[in-house]
Amino acid sequence: MLFNSIEFAVFLPAVFLVYWFCLNKNLNYQNIFLLLASYFFYGWWDFRFLALLSFSSFSDYFLGIAIERAGIARQKKMLLAASLIVNLGILWFFKYYNFFIEGFTDAFTFFGVPFSGDRLNIILPLGISFYTFQTMSYSIDIYQGKIKPVTKIVDFFVFVSFFPQMVAGPIERATNLLPQFMKPRVFNYTRAMDGMRQILWGLFKKVVIADNCAIYVNDIFSNHTDYNGSTLLLGGCLFAIQIYGDFSGYSDIAIGVARLFGFSLMRNFAFPYFSRDVSEFWRRWHISLSTWFRDYLYIPLGGSLGPLSLKIRNVFVIFIVSGIWHGANWTFLVWGILNALYFLPLLLTSANRTHIETVAKGRHLPSLVDFLKILRTFFLTVIAWIFFRAENISHALDYLKNMFGNSLFKSPIRDFWSMNTGNHLIWLTVFLVLFMLTEWVQREKNHGLEFNEDSRLPYLVKWPIYYAIVIACFMMNGVEKDFIYFQF
Repeated sequence: MLFNSIEFAVFLPAVFLVYWFCLNKNLNYQNIFLLLASYFFYGWWDFRFLALLSFSSFSDYFLGIAIERAGIARQKKMLLAASLIVNLGILWFFKYYNFFIEGFTDAFTFFGVPFSGDRLNIILPLGISFYTFQTMSYSIDIYQGKIKPVTKIVDFFVFVSFFPQMVAGPIERATNLLPQFMKPRVFNYTRAMDGMRQILWGLFKKVVIADNCAIYVNDIFSNHTDYNGSTLLLGGCLFAIQIYGDFSGYSDIAIGVARLFGFSLMRNFAFPYFSRDVSEFWRRWHISLSTWFRDYLYIPLGGSLGPLSLKIRNVFVIFIVSGIWHGANWTFLVWGILNALYFLPLLLTSANRTHIETVAKGRHLPSLVDFLKILRTFFLTVIAWIFFRAENISHALDYLKNMFGNSLFKSPIRDFWSMNTGNHLIWLTVFLVLFMLTEWVQREKNHGLEFNEDSRLPYLVKWPIYYAIVIACFMMNGVEKDFIYFQF
């Protein structure tokens, strides 16, 4: 069930009405209902994977209790190891088995040794990378003494499967989300209205920006030998905008939907393309994953402490693992290595914490230096995104080769008009400009349509904005497209 589908437009109001008008006086009934709604939401894609979701939830629920009750440190470690093995084992089998089989086959063939590994026809369960990381962090936090295991099994099951965020994040921590299932929730009109605005902004990002950029991105990447270098560069820029609009749009909708039910999810994006260096970019992009790797991998490995060799190792480990997390393809590995190379000079010169505050905070425009830094950072991320988008390494290298050829400084206008999209390109350009201006103006807020309660913006201005976004969503809406991060 897609957030931008008719089915979800029926599902959400129905769940909302039952939740608040029929069950608002009984916390346990609310949680049970949310669990059933979440399983229905997830099972809409493929009900067979509900068994896998239930198994993952059962194992970590009982292992969490066992870790807490274990009398000696060795037993705790063994139980934590069991939790990690179960979660990573499930993830490895469904996501990486065929990748490793192909790798072994290629390696043995290269050395002249016959090896035939059988590929399996494995369907990747939706959201598996997200909910396995969420349950792993729960077990780790219990082991480290940060939280106590939950006693009500329903509370834990709904924590794992909470439908707004389970498929593509944010990857929630038990320290933040679990307690919210254990205390009464009261409907808050102000928070709910802000949630509705965030949902609307997320739909705009997805339906108007991401899905319409995809039309040109798919054409350019599929036929990159037919276009000049400037068109390929713009294709990379459009993919950067597409993946941001698609993924942050999902996060906005998820956070907004959760607010309708009285929950606060962690922020996942903070206007990352206004970053002045790669370190700032990673503090603002997919925050729930980057902080997960920081807390559960980077810091335990030693972080930025210790000798130079340890710092370099840890930076590469964190970005390589991040690349592999995204999928079983060498392109993701190269994408991770590129980001490590971008980040390394900042760490070695102790400049990785230079830009903490929002750019041009309290001002309308950035300084020329900040503007040039933003352009440089965006260009570097676009180069990395080309590997992320490409089908394989050869495709990415060939794309870059053609992009940096003699035609880089030729006009791309003829190429874009040759795609025969009529006035679509003009409308998309208009919406892209409005989108970027809105994001810039709102960069110190949590989302593009956040208004302070004491905002001087009158209703006669706000409501036309809302209606204009709804009209744009209908006008630019084509075929329903899955969110990009569903594949991860």
